[in-house]
Amino acid sequence: MVYAPVRPDRSLPPVRVNLYSDTQTRPSPGMKDAMMRAEVGDEQSGDDPTINALCDRMADLTGKPAAMFLPTGTMCNQISLLVHCLPGDEILAHENSHIVANEGGAPGALAGAVILGLRGERGMFDAATMKAALREKRRNAPPQTLVAVEQTTNAGGGSVWPLGLLNDVLIAAHAEGMKTHMDGARLMNAVVASGVTARDMSEHADSVWLDFTKGLGAPLGAVLCGSEAFIDQAWRWKQRLGGSMRQAGICAAACLYALDHNVDRLAEDHANAKLLARGLKQVPGLAVEEVATNLVFFDTRRTRLTADELAGRARQAGVMVSTVGPYRVRACTHLDVDAASVDLAVQAIGAAVR
Repeated sequence: MVYAPVRPDRSLPPVRVNLYSDTQTRPSPGMKDAMMRAEVGDEQSGDDPTINALCDRMADLTGKPAAMFLPTGTMCNQISLLVHCLPGDEILAHENSHIVANEGGAPGALAGAVILGLRGERGMFDAATMKAALREKRRNAPPQTLVAVEQTTNAGGGSVWPLGLLNDVLIAAHAEGMKTHMDGARLMNAVVASGVTARDMSEHADSVWLDFTKGLGAPLGAVLCGSEAFIDQAWRWKQRLGGSMRQAGICAAACLYALDHNVDRLAEDHANAKLLARGLKQVPGLAVEEVATNLVFFDTRRTRLTADELAGRARQAGVMVSTVGPYRVRACTHLDVDAASVDLAVQAIGAAVR
């Protein structure tokens, strides 16, 4: 994936439509007001009432006994791996999952764990694939201690794990004596798209988290949920990694506002993603993948442009997208992108191809 530059290129025109990621959302006036009015305390000592309210709400939402506020989703993932695994353990996850491709090699660098990548369509795998990857339990084989899934699947086109498939995998993992972890960065997108509750999706996950900085529109924050024993161990890693905070209720207030105002409206993002896909299918040479939620992927190979070349031309027209590989482009709809923005993006990308 091509990442945004550390310093903006001031020679480029202003961004008119930002489809780079749903992390590009800006807090709304209502969210800012909630942040400014937040009641706060010492989060590290458990004395921040807004943090506590958010964690209680997330525990109830996912059906877990306890929850913990963290700055980022990546920290949620890595703390979960640190709690579930010992150095030398092996994690089973999809070969294109976020913990494999987008977290800087942190499982090896921090937990000392290795990841065995499983194949499957659109970022998912079935119980048979997982079982086929199981090793004979012997002294010279790495202990396989954790199965990790991603809901929705990022590199898998924003796909939603069907509940039956998800439960089959997680239950099979438990039957083999392994723990289970759900990367729920876009969990509420999955909930809105499928109609299945977050509690039902999380039932067989020993740990699960939700990111508030994507389609939910908060400037920072994620909440990790699990058993009381799991969260107790996670707190020690939060302390070690510098994730403990003080008056962080200002941030938690944005997350509570997001739960109250920005969940149901995710359906608008999904509708705009489908609208974008329909428009892009009319651009000669673009191969557009199936859209499930708010992520739109398309291939540029037949245009004779690389993904970077197309993204560069679109950026000159004020439209920002990301690239994943030589010919694969990702466009992400969110609360700052409306139908008019989608029309502008289709026009710009079409012109870039022509």
